[in-house]
Amino acid sequence: MATAAAASASEPEAEPAAGPKAEGEEDEVKAARTRRKVLSRAVAAATYKTMGPGWDQQEEGVSESDGDEEYAMASSAESSAGDYEWEYDEEEEKNQLEIERLEEQLSINVYDYNCHVDLIRLLRLEGELTRVRVARQKMSEIFPLTEELWLEWLHDEISMALDGLDRERVYDLFEKAVEDYICPNIWLEYGQYSVGGIGQKGGLEKVRSVFERALSSVGLHVTKGLAIWEAYREFESAIVEAARPIAGFLSPFDREQTFDSQLEKVHSLFRRQLAIPLYDMEATFAEYEEWSEDPIPESVIQSYHKALQQLEKYKPYEEALLQAEAPRLAEYQAYIDFEMKVGDPARIQLIFERALVENCLVPDLWIRYSQYLDRQLKVKDLVLSVHSRAVRNCPWTVALWSRYLLAMERHGADHRVISVTFEKALNAGFIQAPDYVELWQAYLDYLRRRVDFKQDSSKELEELRSAFTRALEYLRQEVEERFNESGDPSCVIMQNWARIEARLCNNMQKARELWDSIMTRGNAKYASMWLEYYSLERAHGDTQHCRKALHRAVQCTSDYPEHVCEVLLTMERMEGTLEDWDIAVQKTETRLARVTEQRAKAAEKEAALVQQEEEKAEQRKRMRAEKKALKKKKKASGGDTRRADEEEEQGDVEEEQPSKRRRVENSSPLTGAVPHGEVDKGLSGTPAPVDVGPPSKQKEKAASLKRDMPKVPHDSSKDSITVFVSNLPYSMAEPDVKLRPLFEACGEVVEIRPIFSNRGDFRGYCYVEFKEENSALKALELDRKNVEGRPMFVSPCVDKSKNPDFKVFRYSTALEKHKLFVSGLPFSCTKEELEDICKAHGTVKDLRLVTNRAGKPKGLAYVEYENESQASQAVMKMDGMTIKENVIKVAISNPPQRKVPEKPEARRAPGGPMVPRQMYGARGKGRTQLALLPRALQRPGAAAPQAENGPAPCPAVSTSAATEAPKMTNADFAKLLLRK
Repeated sequence: MATAAAASASEPEAEPAAGPKAEGEEDEVKAARTRRKVLSRAVAAATYKTMGPGWDQQEEGVSESDGDEEYAMASSAESSAGDYEWEYDEEEEKNQLEIERLEEQLSINVYDYNCHVDLIRLLRLEGELTRVRVARQKMSEIFPLTEELWLEWLHDEISMALDGLDRERVYDLFEKAVEDYICPNIWLEYGQYSVGGIGQKGGLEKVRSVFERALSSVGLHVTKGLAIWEAYREFESAIVEAARPIAGFLSPFDREQTFDSQLEKVHSLFRRQLAIPLYDMEATFAEYEEWSEDPIPESVIQSYHKALQQLEKYKPYEEALLQAEAPRLAEYQAYIDFEMKVGDPARIQLIFERALVENCLVPDLWIRYSQYLDRQLKVKDLVLSVHSRAVRNCPWTVALWSRYLLAMERHGADHRVISVTFEKALNAGFIQAPDYVELWQAYLDYLRRRVDFKQDSSKELEELRSAFTRALEYLRQEVEERFNESGDPSCVIMQNWARIEARLCNNMQKARELWDSIMTRGNAKYASMWLEYYSLERAHGDTQHCRKALHRAVQCTSDYPEHVCEVLLTMERMEGTLEDWDIAVQKTETRLARVTEQRAKAAEKEAALVQQEEEKAEQRKRMRAEKKALKKKKKASGGDTRRADEEEEQGDVEEEQPSKRRRVENSSPLTGAVPHGEVDKGLSGTPAPVDVGPPSKQKEKAASLKRDMPKVPHDSSKDSITVFVSNLPYSMAEPDVKLRPLFEACGEVVEIRPIFSNRGDFRGYCYVEFKEENSALKALELDRKNVEGRPMFVSPCVDKSKNPDFKVFRYSTALEKHKLFVSGLPFSCTKEELEDICKAHGTVKDLRLVTNRAGKPKGLAYVEYENESQASQAVMKMDGMTIKENVIKVAISNPPQRKVPEKPEARRAPGGPMVPRQMYGARGKGRTQLALLPRALQRPGAAAPQAENGPAPCPAVSTSAATEAPKMTNADFAKLLLRK
């Protein structure tokens, strides 16, 4: 039976048929078999040494170090097969130069994760065992290592372990490894390695301790916990089988103390495992039935069936994880929600740890996990360990540091330890100035809670005041220099300091000095700040200082002076003398009169600007009217209608800039403003070529083309196999011929339909129809491809009248902490040059230079890094950098929210009809469509509301309309002028 148990326990990655698919590869299975042989021999040797009198290991051919040597050989063979190919001369010299470059890079930026990984890989390849150990140690002090990095490090150290001291160092390394993440494979390696030291003093207790801790950590893992249980059971079973031959020679007392107690350990492991929902429970139960000489107790059977029922509840979540791709955050979140409802703390902790292995850079997940531990488990070592791991994984998140400080205070950590943690947080490199304010506030709150304010002076109080002073200095120097802002515009830290001095220290003089400093930092114009100061004086000061503060507030406040004046008058009414009242009334009236005058001047200035806009609009209206009159005059004189049309169109084009041409009457809400209606085509289905010649010949040619080309309606049923191509050069001759080879690389092209104007000029966009939908989807990848010096836009063919919410913009407009926005770049800076600069701070996944429609750079760029940590480090290093005499600005990408067009429902007045919907152009509402009449001059009911587009609705006939005053004649105007 031990053989069967050993086979399953030594293959930790292989899952049974009833569970998920096997995860291990063939080479891992072979290595596991080798470890199984080592384990059996080591256990047998140790057992015969401790239990069998007269047995000699050397006579049996087994030494104490055989297990270590064979396990080390198995581990090193597993980890190093095919990895070491020693190449000297040029290859070795190349690697040495690269190692020197990486070490120099790390001396500049020690937080470069990829640099650490590459350096370790090269040092290991070169066989620099001592240097690679130092490199790994430095990296582990800064970053938590992944499972792969830990296993590689452990295998290398095991292969170099020669004596008991080396074994202790490996044990310490295993302890560090299991602290970073809960990984079943590392625990399995730990348990199997500890078996090799069973012959040493306390070796047996060490093995059992490691396996028990492994069961507590990952024994509930539904898919991988089976390997830990079987490895532990295999170890105990091996001891039973080794002791079985001598059991008959022992006295009843010795047999009970040795063999029977060891047999009970195996029974206990079987019973404990069968009570937990794990994959392949049926096979474990069948194995227990075959192994046990006695019938299985009924209580064990009931626990087994209960676990089977629980397993059915967990299977949907486990299968969802198996089917999804990493990092599977949504699936883990659903699993966590389920476990939180069940309420088993051990299982909740395990599912959080499983999720964090793949989502260790998600701050919200760490916050949720630590919050659960703080509120539910409240175990000091576990809580502080999770908080420490959280800030190591996401050091740029200030919320994690604040929670860490609170947890340390909550569990009674030493003051020096908390102070050291705070200093580490200051050097973490936050990406926003307010983050530093939040961190300082959390630390100052902690220091305030340490002070006993019943004493006039104490060491803790002096430390608190020193911390406040240092915080203000740090924000003014460090933070303002980096972000060009202090992050604390309202001076929250100074306000809190002033409250502490006034309320807890009874030191109003210091509080007033702090408030004077607050007001001199640009806060004197806000009424809320003065009222806050007044409240503090009212509670802890005297009436004289309250009156003085309100008088200053009346003179300085610019946002809500009426409110401050009202407070001053109220105070004087309740407490002031007649003289105080007169002074207050005089000051408030003078101030309010000045405010009224300033507001009137501002209104006049605004009205003047509105009048100027009205005059410009009226002038444009007259010009259009004159143009229409000229057209009618030419028609009435019998002129050439076609020529008049061409002159009018040419005039319209000259009036506007080429990049702002009006749409022709066929335009529709299709992407790119291409009509659903008719497209100018030649007789063969392709656009006829336009000859370049003198203007008169071009006009004649355009007119003939316009007469000859039939109108081809757009078939909206083919939108799924059609793409819309825009921003093409207007000078492109024969667009269908030039574009066809480009799009045929995506699939068979049925037709390319360029769009021409009434004059026969190419308008810069076209439709490309494919035979298959997959070809159209593949063609979308050609978006922004350079064609004749311009970026070609390729987008789906969508009718926006039927899909008003369709958005062509493919980039995210939300906050992306792993992506940077770079501005101020020189126009001559290329993508390769900028990428070389950004690579020095992390792995660049994507880099995009922003260009205008003509393909010319705008001095802006977006740089996407692998994670938030690299992006935050790049912001610190690159912001303010000089590139080709240009000082660039670097910030986390957070584009402003785009204004969403108002929905028709939003324009429906309560109880009234819906306002007609205005169809704006591509650039939104035009200048002449703005409401130019000031709101102060608008009178309800003064005129009938006019629709934004089209004729105004006819108002109902009223009695006042019938009595409308007659129009005045010239004689009437003359009488008005002569009237005195």
